[in-house]
Amino acid sequence: MTLVIGISIGYYFIALSLYEPSDELYGFPIPKKAEFVQESDKSKSYDWSRTSEENGIPFDYEIALKVNDWKKGEREGASVLYKKGNHTIDLISTTKRLDIIKVK
Repeated sequence: MTLVIGISIGYYFIALSLYEPSDELYGFPIPKKAEFVQESDKSKSYDWSRTSEENGIPFDYEIALKVNDWKKGEREGASVLYKKGNHTIDLISTTKRLDIIKVK
């Protein structure tokens, strides 16, 4: 039992260490290993091998978002809205591509 708890706690902290908040995107966590591709006034795009349109984002990314108080909202295809306070982010995950867009 202690081993399971230890592994769970270790996984939790490892998962959090894989992501860093982006000041330009209201503190929305960004995968550290994602390769920056392009940006506009309201969005940033990354190449990241761990995302897909079929499966969305990895479980550890979902944990990092939840721990940082981002609430999962509506989903439409590859697009998922996340909300925190008055801010909304549209996270679009396609095959090896991640687009993060400020909605408001």
